[in-house]
Amino acid sequence: MPFVSVRITRDGVTSEQKAQVIAEITETLERVLKKDPHLTHIVIEEVDTDNWGYAGITTTQYRKQLAEEEGKP
Repeated sequence: MPFVSVRITRDGVTSEQKAQVIAEITETLERVLKKDPHLTHIVIEEVDTDNWGYAGITTTQYRKQLAEEEGKP
């Protein structure tokens, strides 16, 4: 029974996009590993950007910095 956990930031991902991710991961496991789709479980966890960090800052802070840099001439 395959179990796949996908973590993404919570920022505008639609239900349709999540459904597509689930379908395509399931199809890949069936095609490549011959896993039964009826026994395949996919979980998508959405994490607030204040709770996801890298390079010493939160994703919220990082995106704010990017936006400020892109706004400069």
